[in-house]
Amino acid sequence: MQRYFLYLTYDGTAYNGWQIQPNGTAVQEVVMRTLATLLRREVNITGAGRTDTGVHASMMVAHFDSDVPLDTALMTDKLNRLLPPDIAVQRLRPVKPDAHARFDAVARTYQYYITTAKSPFLRRYSYRLFHAPDYNCMNEAARTLFDYTDFTSFSKLHTDVKTNNCRISRAEWTQHDADTWGFTIRADRFLRNMVRAIVGTLLEVGRGKLTVDDFRRIIEQQDRCKAGTSVPGHALFLTDIEYGEELFATDVLLQ
Repeated sequence: MQRYFLYLTYDGTAYNGWQIQPNGTAVQEVVMRTLATLLRREVNITGAGRTDTGVHASMMVAHFDSDVPLDTALMTDKLNRLLPPDIAVQRLRPVKPDAHARFDAVARTYQYYITTAKSPFLRRYSYRLFHAPDYNCMNEAARTLFDYTDFTSFSKLHTDVKTNNCRISRAEWTQHDADTWGFTIRADRFLRNMVRAIVGTLLEVGRGKLTVDDFRRIIEQQDRCKAGTSVPGHALFLTDIEYGEELFATDVLLQ
């Protein structure tokens, strides 16, 4: 039995997130069905995490097992021929038998895009504001995230996780063009709805409704009701998932 990491990218507009849901189509479901068609058996795949409804991924990683060695280049091509246009496979990599796409990830990165321009081409992938916020104040507030590990204030309520602790290693707004900015955040793990809640609360700072000290107090109160409203999911992208090289089965040669 050989385990593989499957690297994917997808436009989440038409999907109820990554994870299979009782109602609505999920990206995981579509990929599993396509793999089953090619491998001629049921296939379970495990993703590196969840993305919410409408959220996109320029990198998602999932693992699955195959009872026969796969030609990774050929399988990538076959998957892309069968998958719908809004899901693409970037590559397959053989990994060690106990490698886990979720639990072995050492860091994940998300980006959220905001624009003040009315654009038919950006409307599905960025959140439009009618007035530019104060990005300097928002960056000052974002830097306070490094001082904390418990982010209960930015977590969806009643989730099944054992801890709300995360280690954030990057959080900053950068300008992409005259009208568009992006927020990049990197951490070892993320809670459900965490990025969208952080962005929504930072926007309250940028609009002058909260001070940087207010933002800090919100984190310390560990109460989701104290934080700002979550921003829409359509402007959020999962952009990177990092692993240690020791996971990859470099000694496995596939023809």
